[in-house]
Amino acid sequence: MQRLLVIFALLALAAFLMKKPDKPAYDATVCAGPPLRSTGERNQAMEDGYAIHPRYGCIDKASFDAVQADRKEWNAAQEARANEEREAMAEAGATTFAQQRHGFTTTIAVQDSSAPPLPSPPATLFVRSDYKNASNYMLPGYVTPDPQDGQRHPAIIWITGGDSNSLGDFWTPGPDSNDQSARAFREAGMIMAFPTLRGGNGGRSKKEFFYGEVDDILSAAAQLARLRYVDPERIYLGGHSTGGTLALLTAATRTPFRAIFAFGPVASVDRYTPSLIPVDFSQHDPLELKLRSPVHWLDDIENPTYIIEGVSGSGNRADLETLCAATRNPAVHCIPVHGSDHFSVIRPVTRLIAERLTTAPTAEFSLQAEEFSQ
Repeated sequence: MQRLLVIFALLALAAFLMKKPDKPAYDATVCAGPPLRSTGERNQAMEDGYAIHPRYGCIDKASFDAVQADRKEWNAAQEARANEEREAMAEAGATTFAQQRHGFTTTIAVQDSSAPPLPSPPATLFVRSDYKNASNYMLPGYVTPDPQDGQRHPAIIWITGGDSNSLGDFWTPGPDSNDQSARAFREAGMIMAFPTLRGGNGGRSKKEFFYGEVDDILSAAAQLARLRYVDPERIYLGGHSTGGTLALLTAATRTPFRAIFAFGPVASVDRYTPSLIPVDFSQHDPLELKLRSPVHWLDDIENPTYIIEGVSGSGNRADLETLCAATRNPAVHCIPVHGSDHFSVIRPVTRLIAERLTTAPTAEFSLQAEEFSQ
């Protein structure tokens, strides 16, 4: 019995001597967070400029504090520079909207893995007219082909509703109750351009949902103005629903458009469902939502801009009323159309607009709410 006790004691001593020493405990005074458990975490920390504590395997607190101080200093310098540039923009007459956008980097950017493929319209109706946006991406677009008459024609960029970044079948006419092709413009002899916007139709860039897309529209307009058969002094912008919201936001920049027609926009983009904008704005800087919502920027609009909505039946009538109550800017015209809803308003009003733009090209365009009061 005594021999067994000795054997057990020796085994216990051997096990104790063979036991690996525990790693030292996590020390919050030298660690900026818990130990990093994976090689990926360690590599990422080193790529971010942090040192790994040799004893605890955590981010060394001294290196963390140094990196954070450098970042704070860099951010302050960037903000000071942006403020100086905004002051220069203000002196040059830039809109408040353009100033607020300057130097702001959105954190909302989504790669759309389910975007539809780029469509192929009939070449007799539309040909490719790709353009380079401000982020140096080439984005596809389509434009009416050259009529080969030696003339320069008025043109309109049309931004479609729904997923405004992507194009589907934008050329096939729909019924008068929902004709989203806006064909009245090309039927009247105007040049029509349909650009894709960042991240649309499976592009490599990411969707920013009403932010960078404004810059894309301006780049598409610059491309359109270079076409030999387009009159650069008579380029217009129009859009429906989400496209109307984008058109209204673009109007708040210093635009090249002679007039803007925003059909059925919203006042604030958090009104859209997650299927259209998969973003919870409450989790982001409040400026993210503000810079995407036209209700805040209507006073910056300088070119004639028409906010148009059918007010009989379903639609964005409440948004029309909110937008119209938010400004007394004489450049902004509110056109409630009785007898039409959110979709049926497109066909009759675009037909009237196109007729006026083409039959009296030298006359100042005008559209009055009283024309649609019955």
